Amino acid sequence: MAIVLAIVGLLLGGLLPVISGQMDQQRRNETRKYMDEVRDALLGYAISTANKRLPCPDSNGDGTAEAACTTAAQQIGTLPYKDLGVAEKDTYGNVLVYAVTKEFADSTTHFTLSTAGTMRICTTGACTANLTNNAAAVIVSRGANWANTPSTDEAENTDGDTDFVSHDFVQNGYDDMVIWISPNILFNRMVTAGQLP
Repeated sequence: MAIVLAIVGLLLGGLLPVISGQMDQQRRNETRKYMDEVRDALLGYAISTANKRLPCPDSNGDGTAEAACTTAAQQIGTLPYKDLGVAEKDTYGNVLVYAVTKEFADSTTHFTLSTAGTMRICTTGACTANLTNNAAAVIVSRGANWANTPSTDEAENTDGDTDFVSHDFVQNGYDDMVIWISPNILFNRMVTAGQLP
């Protein structure tokens, strides 16, 4: 009986890392799907005749966009999930980080086809290689290990500036997920909806 239990224990011990890895991959996939829904909701918000712009971030944790985001500090906060009609948190139990170029969220002047984004997406925290220099908005899920000491790349995603890092998942390291809205995609959706020029 002891030998049978030892064999079962060894088999279960070998399967636990595999099962754990599959569960983590499932959570990442569900979070990515949620982030895609958030991006669609942001585009829908901008297309609306009542808005014609992206929302400002939420800075006080109530789930609603601030009325204005004219200063750099107001451009970065959390997702205004109530205004967008999406779930409050990702599969890791966190509200997404949301940042927007202020010109794309200005309710007084509204952006035009010549408005440029100011958010930069890099492949490292040093921003020596960029994926884009002109994102209109950025959405970040901090992953499972955000409460632990973040890596340099993860720290860049929550330091309050307009630089963000996006690269492949690293086991026990970088696990942030970053997506962004290109001004060109936003312009295309706005023109198609008759909101621009």
